[in-house]
Amino acid sequence: MGVGYKLFARPALALQDSERAHKRSLRMLRWMAATAPGRLMLRSLYAPRRTVPVNLFGHEYKHPFGLAAGMDKNAEALRGWDAIGLAFIEIGGVTMLGQEGNPKPRMFRADASKALVNRMGFNNQGSEAIQRHLEAHVRRYGRPKAPLWVNLGKSKVTSLEDAHTDYATTMERLWKHTDVFVINVSSPNTPHLRTLQNDEGLQRILDACHEVNQRLSASTTKDEIPLLVKIAPDVADEQLELIVRTAQANGAAGMVVSNTTLARPEPRSSKEKHLFEEQGGLSGQPLKNRSTELIRQVRSLAGPDWPIVGVGGVANADDAWEKIRAGASLVQAYSAFVFEGPALVKSVVHGLDKRRRSAGFETLQQAVGMDDVPAEDC
Repeated sequence: MGVGYKLFARPALALQDSERAHKRSLRMLRWMAATAPGRLMLRSLYAPRRTVPVNLFGHEYKHPFGLAAGMDKNAEALRGWDAIGLAFIEIGGVTMLGQEGNPKPRMFRADASKALVNRMGFNNQGSEAIQRHLEAHVRRYGRPKAPLWVNLGKSKVTSLEDAHTDYATTMERLWKHTDVFVINVSSPNTPHLRTLQNDEGLQRILDACHEVNQRLSASTTKDEIPLLVKIAPDVADEQLELIVRTAQANGAAGMVVSNTTLARPEPRSSKEKHLFEEQGGLSGQPLKNRSTELIRQVRSLAGPDWPIVGVGGVANADDAWEKIRAGASLVQAYSAFVFEGPALVKSVVHGLDKRRRSAGFETLQQAVGMDDVPAEDC
């Protein structure tokens, strides 16, 4: 953790309402990245000095560590995320229609357990506003240096029967500026959204998004954009197998494992007990083991070549290395940025490079899924 963040920023943020602290942190990052000296300072303090290349989804990622959805829903601090050295940036969830989300308070922080509980409800400016914002950003600054991912959600007022139109409309509006789309059918904070993980609902969404992909690619020089499916950690084994089979059979390029959980850990205090009783999805360290185990299961079901992106409880290089060994080619963090600050990027990437070299691997890809490889084959 950066000394400045540890001594000053985190204690100050801990005194504030979680959602307000989140917004202030984003504003600070955007403000610091607004000038060349500010971006230079961010790079010198936080950007990794090493590369751990990963070739995936048509891009070479300079290392496997990226920003998860939820941290920057409206793409407010793209230059800041670039400056601290992230390999890719996932914005959103973005819905077809702008929406305020659920009533406040709706974000809660458990410092002792390094966990967050939120019931934000896909609050975002909506696809048209974010389309205009990205267009203005590209005109003024060019495309982000790191690949830009967009997390697609469903507007609350859209019926489940029309969900495929909602996802496809957002995709069409943001297609020009996006490198990877993540179909989010697993947030616990939009009523009944997780029912879209079933085969029929997921197939309709993938079909509608593929139609947009093929049509726009045919009318431009840009290749079709990879579509990933983000799943919940609370699925039963039978449902997980069905989701994986449906996603693969209907052209998904990979899977993001996993979203927040409705399960709760054992509280460490009466304060945490009260916090964990709040409705919403839990993220952070208590989710780590379940997310990693789910990666192993998806890898076993999907085979060795279907890409998995691991997210859930990544707070250091050991956590990221566990997910890679379990089968993830890329990893993401959200909650850990709240507790560890921007120095997380450098510590994770340098730590992964050290572990790769210690294991005797020339590339990180050799470590992906190695937990399931017999010892004599390693």
